[in-house]
Amino acid sequence: MLSSQELGTFVNLGVVLNIITVTSHESEKFSFNLFGWSAKNVECLLRVSLDLIRYEYYTLGTYDNKKEKYFPDEGLVDGWAGLRLDYGNFYASKTFFDPSTNRRILWGWANESDVVQQDTNKGWAGILVWLDPSGKQLLQWPVVELEKLRGHNVQLSNQKLNQGDHVQVKGITVAQADVDVTFSFPSLDKAEPFDPKWAKLDALDVCAQKGSKAPGGLGPFGLLTLASENLEEFTPIFFKVFKAADKHKVLYSSLGKGLYKPSFAGFVDIDLTDKKLSLRSLIDHSVVESFGAGGRIAISSRVYPTIAISEKAHLYVFNNGSETIIVENLNAWSMNLLVMNVPIKDRAGENPRNYKEMN
Repeated sequence: MLSSQELGTFVNLGVVLNIITVTSHESEKFSFNLFGWSAKNVECLLRVSLDLIRYEYYTLGTYDNKKEKYFPDEGLVDGWAGLRLDYGNFYASKTFFDPSTNRRILWGWANESDVVQQDTNKGWAGILVWLDPSGKQLLQWPVVELEKLRGHNVQLSNQKLNQGDHVQVKGITVAQADVDVTFSFPSLDKAEPFDPKWAKLDALDVCAQKGSKAPGGLGPFGLLTLASENLEEFTPIFFKVFKAADKHKVLYSSLGKGLYKPSFAGFVDIDLTDKKLSLRSLIDHSVVESFGAGGRIAISSRVYPTIAISEKAHLYVFNNGSETIIVENLNAWSMNLLVMNVPIKDRAGENPRNYKEMN
């Protein structure tokens, strides 16, 4: 589950939209949420999940109660190139408001991508998984309750990464971990030029040309998660900074290969004045959820390691760019298992149910 801090108290609109701006080929199957945080011309967010591509798009805008109509904010893209809640394997989400902590909780589906026989062998398949100060996008972060599952902690600080370096993070159960790291760099001068042709491409296509192993200027740098000891396999989560005509563009990506293990990527809208980028990753065996730049972008990935399983999984920080990267601070925790209550029956003695709770 992810949380977004609300601005003021949210009002559940409870309205039926007369018009939803989706094109004909998108409109076969979709779900949406509309919620806001004022009472007059309601400032709100419209989320649409498209079954055709299984991506989650959203716009920020205004809802006019009298006209019963939603208007996206001027300048926001209302289409394929628009903002997404998650740039990875995540769709059909729902949200609910938690008044006790003044936050909105988001949860959704990450579809199963393994072969049917593997699903049978495992015995299960599928998982149910604040506005930015600029006012132009959401900030998302894992719910704070997850921190109750944190166990043994290891740290790194002021670790220098030259080009080609990968430094192992030892002492935790990498296959089930919470990793929070801040990277810094001395200069933006080595950022590679952003090819104007890429402006019309999806970030995924740029990532295909500029992956985690491709030598660069400022990046790629980040984490190698669920990595085998000799790096035959790994799931990288990384940043790469480009220099565009008007500002720097930050590519954030998670790569995969093989059986529906596509690369996922998006561009992060962030001010790099302080020359820092942060990354939070939650790793749980076949799932890696990552939050870049303080939650300005999220990527959920399903991964199926064949070597880096359980105690054979390793974690590294890496840099393949010519600019030196500093791991200012890294905190990594082993994550404990949920406490599972034994099945109980209702008063009629039927319909056994399982209840889960965090200790």
